[in-house]
Amino acid sequence: MGEKVRVRFAPSPTGPLHIGGVRTALYNYLFAKRHGGDFILRIEDTDQNRFVEGAEKYIVESLKWCGIMPAESPESGGKYGPYRQSERKEMYRQYADQLIKSGNAYYAFDTPEALEALRKKMEEEKAPNTSYCASNRLTMDNSLVFGIEEAEKRVAAGENFVIRFKMPDNNQVEADDLIRGRVTVNTALLDDKVLFKSDGMPTYHLANVVDDHTMDISHVIRGEEWLPSLPLHVMLYKAFGWEMPQFAHLPLLLKPDGKGKLSKRDGDKMGFPVFPVEWHNPDGEVYSGYRESGYLPQAFINMIALLGWNPGTEQEIFSREELSELFSIDRVNKAGARFDPEKAKWFNHQYIMSQGLDDVTEAFMIELQKHNISVLREFAAKVCDLTRERVNFVHEIWQQSAFFFVAPAGYDQEVIKKRWKENTPELLRGVIENVMQKTRFDAFLLKPALEDYCNNNQIGMGPIMIGLRLCMVGAASGPDLFAIMEMLGKEEVIQRIETGLQKIK
Repeated sequence: MGEKVRVRFAPSPTGPLHIGGVRTALYNYLFAKRHGGDFILRIEDTDQNRFVEGAEKYIVESLKWCGIMPAESPESGGKYGPYRQSERKEMYRQYADQLIKSGNAYYAFDTPEALEALRKKMEEEKAPNTSYCASNRLTMDNSLVFGIEEAEKRVAAGENFVIRFKMPDNNQVEADDLIRGRVTVNTALLDDKVLFKSDGMPTYHLANVVDDHTMDISHVIRGEEWLPSLPLHVMLYKAFGWEMPQFAHLPLLLKPDGKGKLSKRDGDKMGFPVFPVEWHNPDGEVYSGYRESGYLPQAFINMIALLGWNPGTEQEIFSREELSELFSIDRVNKAGARFDPEKAKWFNHQYIMSQGLDDVTEAFMIELQKHNISVLREFAAKVCDLTRERVNFVHEIWQQSAFFFVAPAGYDQEVIKKRWKENTPELLRGVIENVMQKTRFDAFLLKPALEDYCNNNQIGMGPIMIGLRLCMVGAASGPDLFAIMEMLGKEEVIQRIETGLQKIK
């Protein structure tokens, strides 16, 4: 790849970032890393009517949690800034004017009523293209009909106007897509899209093309929903006489049943998150996030990397570095990728079990704060290591390990009924006196010391072990009993046995 790779993720702050958007950001980021290029975050906030308070901050926070860090952004700046389209708006008018001068665009003054009447008329006539286009634009209120001078007078007088692209009639537009191959569309099927509005803001199409050009973007990797816009964007590059970036349109993310696109509303309906982090709507609605649901960012990233891309091997668990080394656009599928919430849990379990204990501990420390528990990080790490193979989520570690932090408030009555014997209290007192008071509190020493005591006194280990576990945990479950006792320490273990002997009858 000769030129420097520069890619961008350009979301609109019109709501929270869906996992489809995160995947687009991730693929751009991985592509840039693979080719030693730059990944840029640009906020496309030209649509002021749909702007949602807090959405930009949410986008930035989500990408940070995922570890998808841009080289240039509204936060960090860069030599191609500003990185918010609303802060670049002064420049767009000059490019719209340039298109008018070259005959590739025109002023239009049509009222909403006139536009609605045109649409109805075209539908009644069963026209192949029912929008504002080459076949009907000379019947409308625009500068192609009455000339530029008249149009400029009307603009100066404060009339509402838009600037539309003058789509050539009956031309073949061709573009190469890195995922889909050659895309060909006839311009007779395309409308004269609005490029600039009278509120002084460009539409997405003009701003997008101008920004990609002026920011030296080499590759535009975006969602399949932008594929219908590709012919217009190609025509805009040609009209300006600019070199085009290379395009790649990613496959859709599909619902778990494979029927239709995964939407922002599907998650809470179907019982899984579709947003990276929790989103609080301005109207007070709260939507669940992967972070708050107990997913580790690395597991989340690994999971979405494989929604549409495959490495060509059986490997499924990848570090971020491995993904950066292996990712290539030519292994991205054209077909939609079905989202599988059970597979998402599987990925999280794999990471909790086998990946960095530091990350699991970090997440668990946050969980402990929710329960007002304050402990040393080393202690929390040991708890995570002992319990993580039993869980899919970090919050489940608390359910499996609360007894490490808080003595049991109750005891499993079923276990007591079946396994707490009449002589269990006597046996446990003997263990305190002859084993615990005389042995260093280390799991590797406690176990053989207890075995020796039982053998020497011809006592079965079973009743003692179940009695100890009930006193420590409150149930017959949990990780290795001697590891639990070592971590609780001698004083706490003896205290729990004494309490258990008083309460268990």
